[in-house]
Amino acid sequence: MHLFYTPDLKEDTYRLSEEESKHCVRVLRLTEGDPVFLIDGKGLYCEAVIVTAHPKACTLKVIDRKISYGKRDFQLTMAVAPTKNIDRFEWFLEKSTEIGIDKVVPLLCRYSERKEIKPERLEKVMVSAMKQSIKAYLPVLTPLQTFRETIKSQFSGQKFIAHCYEGEKQLFRDAVVRGKDVLILIGPEGDFSAEEVELAINEGFVPISLGNSRLRTETAALVACHTVNLINE
Repeated sequence: MHLFYTPDLKEDTYRLSEEESKHCVRVLRLTEGDPVFLIDGKGLYCEAVIVTAHPKACTLKVIDRKISYGKRDFQLTMAVAPTKNIDRFEWFLEKSTEIGIDKVVPLLCRYSERKEIKPERLEKVMVSAMKQSIKAYLPVLTPLQTFRETIKSQFSGQKFIAHCYEGEKQLFRDAVVRGKDVLILIGPEGDFSAEEVELAINEGFVPISLGNSRLRTETAALVACHTVNLINE
C-alpha cells in the first residue's frame, strides 16, 4: 500500500507536491493507472489512481472516499513536558501517533530543562507516524504552554496528573473510564514541583500512578497513552 498525506485534498483530481511526486515516481516507481491511497489528517481516507506520473507534478484521480475513517468515541489529550534530549520527545510523538492520540500539549513546567521546540520538525514526525500506522487523523500539536495555562484551560472529560511524590494516588488503569475524554499531565525529568501538583489538584486533576517503576518522561507518557487506548479497545 502506497499512502500519501494530502492535507488540502478537496476535489476528485489532486496534484501531489513536488517532493511527494518525486517520491511517488522516482523512488516508488509508480506509473499511470497504479492505485494509491490518500489521507488528509482530518479523517478523510481515499483510494485514487495515478493519472499523470510526472516526477515534479504527479496527478491523481480519487475513485473512493471514506469520511471519519477510524474515528473514535473518545479524545485523548496529553500535556507532556518536552525532554532535554528532543529525540526522546520525538520518539513519544511517533509512537503515540501510531497507538492513537488526538492532541499533544508541550508543557512548560518549573523544572523543565527544554524551554523551546521546533513545531515544524515535530509535525513531520507525526505525519510520518500517521502514514506508517494508516491513520486518517493527524494529532493536534499546540504551541508550548505554561503549566498554569494548561490546568486553567476548559476540559470537560477526565483530568489526571502523574507525579512521583508520596501520597494517595489511583492506579491509572483503574481510574480511566471507557468512552470518556481524557487529559493527562506528564512532567519533566525533574517531575512537577509540589506546588504544581497542588495547583492541579485544586483545578480538579486526579493524581495517578502508572505503576511501581520510576519511568522517564517519554516512557511514562507512552504508558499512559497505551493504557487509555487499551481500555477503549
